[in-house]
Amino acid sequence: MHAVSVSNAAPPDVEARTRAAVAPHRGLRGPLLPVLHAVQDEFGWIPGEAVQVVADELNLSRADVHGVVTFYADFRREPAGRSTVRLCRAEACQAVGAQALVEAVEARFAVKVGGTSADGEVTLEEVFCLGNCALGPSASVDGAVVGRASVQRLGALVAAAGAGRTPPGQGEGAS
Repeated sequence: MHAVSVSNAAPPDVEARTRAAVAPHRGLRGPLLPVLHAVQDEFGWIPGEAVQVVADELNLSRADVHGVVTFYADFRREPAGRSTVRLCRAEACQAVGAQALVEAVEARFAVKVGGTSADGEVTLEEVFCLGNCALGPSASVDGAVVGRASVQRLGALVAAAGAGRTPPGQGEGAS
């Protein structure tokens, strides 16, 4: 029988980038959440290898860090698509067609809520309020809130994000 060597060490670039993300937060009380947000900002997600580095840097167990990463829906454990579409599922949006919008968006992008499309184009998430209740159903595409969202408008925004431009009538002030 051959012994298998298993290493918990992060690849050098992940380790260095994670340590750099942790550094500005060292003096904070309870820095774990800000550190995890910084790591996610750095990578776009929280690589498994970064969990041990964060644990070491903050003198926590790997289980403590992993537990926080898996508990909060804001933290990603795998890379997101090129665009992130968030659909509001709160009561005000539900009352004006959020469920139908979810179903239409899932069909349009061939992705289920909580997943990323096979082509890596779209990550689809649900949220429970975007603060845009009067203009429901609401959504956001890459952080830009969209009122009276439709599958057509969201498709145009995702296509524009892929092309690096804002489609006509979708810029600031458009509703």
